[in-house]
Formats: sequence, structure tokens, C-alpha cells
Amino acid sequence: MAVKPLDDRVLVKQSKAEEKTSGGIVLPDTAREKPQRGTVVAVGPGKLLENGQRGKMSLKKGDEVYYGKYAGTEIKIDGEEHVILRESDVLAIIE
Repeated sequence: MAVKPLDDRVLVKQSKAEEKTSGGIVLPDTAREKPQRGTVVAVGPGKLLENGQRGKMSLKKGDEVYYGKYAGTEIKIDGEEHVILRESDVLAIIE
């Protein structure tokens, strides 16, 4: 299935939740924290400005990003977890 985000939204494939703590304790599914990191899969054309032009997106396909814990809308595409968020909900690009 192909998904194309609109306006200033991005589609991010979520990273897997950590299965172990740093001390080596295995976490059950219910205790795992929601991931806040992922890879940009698709980018919208940019926010529509008042003058009718599109704003430039600062993200591109393939960027590794951190985003807010409760930001965006989670969806499943072909059985994999994704989140659609606004560009402003992305906190940082991982270099």
C-alpha cells in the first residue's frame, strides 16, 4: 500500500521498542515504552502558505528522527507500525 502525506506531514516507520533494559532485564510487551525514534518513509509537499506557495520541508525520505512521545497518529501499513506527524512534531534529525 502506498501512502502519500499531505501538506507538512511526514510518514515515519517506528523503530522497534526496546526488549531489554540497560541492565539486561527482559521487558514484557505491556512494560515496553512507545518508541520515539524512526525513519522518514514519505514527506508531504509542504505547508500551504498564505501567498499560495508551498513552504520548503526540512525533512527528506531516509532521515532518522526523534519525535514527541504522544505526537501524530499511529497506523499499520503492511503489518508494520508507522506514525503520521506534522513536521513541527519532529524534535530532531539524527546525524
